Amino acid sequence: MKVRDFMITNVFTVTPLTTVRDLLSVLNSNRIGGVPVVDEKGNLAGMVSDGDVLRYLAPKLMGVAGLVYMIDDGEIEDVIKEKLNTPVKEIMTKRNLLFVSPNEDFETVLRLLSQHRLKKLPVLNRAGRVIGVISRGDIIDNISKKIIPS
Repeated sequence: MKVRDFMITNVFTVTPLTTVRDLLSVLNSNRIGGVPVVDEKGNLAGMVSDGDVLRYLAPKLMGVAGLVYMIDDGEIEDVIKEKLNTPVKEIMTKRNLLFVSPNEDFETVLRLLSQHRLKKLPVLNRAGRVIGVISRGDIIDNISKKIIPS
């Protein structure tokens, strides 16, 4: 099997200038955990996930032994509201991006997802444009449908 046989082609993406607020809307309304970040030509610029958002929004520990929060109760909502206007380029993964081509073997995707503990990989065409994604769920679904006899 090749990646093209089980990749998702209806890809949700954001741009580096998309705000965290708009990113959360895309993730929530489509019930997904991450998306490729693309430039104006559709080329891969990065990846951003719900985990990136949580790490960015979480209060930072400060003080002696890191036991005192910088934010008092009641103020966290204000801080989060302000952080929601941050562009995705500030929190996305942009270095050492892994991706696959539609012609890669199923085994390659299994290895990359498991070795690097990734949840999804973008699928790029020869021009470097995002044409699909493949996730752990897609792998499990395809194993269930195509490999496990019914």
